[in-house]
Amino acid sequence: MSVPDRTAPFLRRVSIRNYKSIAKADVELGSFTILVGRNGAGKSNFLDALHFVSDGLQSSLDHAIKARGGASEITYRRAESRSFAITLEILLPERRIATYGFVVKAQSRGSFRVGTEFLDVHSESGSDVGHYLVERGEVSDSSIENPPPAQPDRLYLVSASGFPEFRVVYDALSSMSFYNLNPDSMKILQKPDAGELLHRDGSNLASVIARLSAEHPQAQERLTQYLSAIVPGLEGVEKVSLGPLETVQFKLKRGTADHPLQFFAWSMSDGTLRALGSLVATGQLAGGGSPVSLVGIEEPETALHPAAAGVLMDALREASSHTQILVTSHSPDLLDQVDLETDRLLAVLADEGVTKIAPIDKASLAAIQEHLYTPGELLRLDQLDPDPEDLARQERESLPLVEDWEE
Repeated sequence: MSVPDRTAPFLRRVSIRNYKSIAKADVELGSFTILVGRNGAGKSNFLDALHFVSDGLQSSLDHAIKARGGASEITYRRAESRSFAITLEILLPERRIATYGFVVKAQSRGSFRVGTEFLDVHSESGSDVGHYLVERGEVSDSSIENPPPAQPDRLYLVSASGFPEFRVVYDALSSMSFYNLNPDSMKILQKPDAGELLHRDGSNLASVIARLSAEHPQAQERLTQYLSAIVPGLEGVEKVSLGPLETVQFKLKRGTADHPLQFFAWSMSDGTLRALGSLVATGQLAGGGSPVSLVGIEEPETALHPAAAGVLMDALREASSHTQILVTSHSPDLLDQVDLETDRLLAVLADEGVTKIAPIDKASLAAIQEHLYTPGELLRLDQLDPDPEDLARQERESLPLVEDWEE
């Protein structure tokens, strides 16, 4: 099994069981992956499963579960057991591969427990780099001579991250970022912050743009170039302070050479702000420091003029050379710009309330490859469905999903 270079996706494969509307899914991701399906199909639930992993490591498992209404609300309603499981296959530096997974079991009165959690890190040749297995709150197997104790309400990877062979996995998973950009939050005056990472709704947009301008001017310039293709006449965007608060100011060429027209964020369209937020979410990763490993964005094309969809796709595709990009969409205009040689397209379908996720069916794929239809045209015809053969495979096999456990 070959491991691509650093520009390849770090998260290669995702297996999910009993998470919200997803009874079972096992899919491979690319550097730039688009989840396409109707409203309510479950696209956001797939992103949220990955977001749950990041939340559980960044803050705490208790916070991640309570933010989603409790373990019983997360667990798939028709599941025979009261547990959900997530397993990830991760590409690491130095041509290493990691498989990480855990089961969370809902208890009575809204409580929960980590049933089983495991991590296996090995070289490309298969030699062991490090591993552990936690069962019922106890470390049952580990490559660490004196492993730290486990806690039934915490992910063990947080404790294990003190060891270098496991730290790289913790850093990769905890640095994933997910966005559901809200133009209303970007229009109001904002309190300044360090601008290290864009908030999920884009509410610290001005601070992040200020940091980009100061620390990564090339990334800021590239962002402006893309945005000027979306907003004709745009010369630049910058942070401006208004008393103790701040906002984003847009400069347009339609004024004089010395005095371009200037507009604050609250005067700009929702589509422009969402496009800017998407560009910043990916552009903020350029340069050194601690890069975000994966960026997930929900429907970045919302309220954007169809003619600008191609520009946004180009920007996201370019960003995928230095970080993994995962977006959801139900826009034919965005899908018209998909290039199946570089982009991975996953179809999402709700079948009697159960989310099914797989590559598009072979007939649709052949029609696209033979240039008979674009993905957007097939979406307009309601002909983009998950491949039934792959869905059957997912029922037979997946990444190791730790078995349910009982008291």
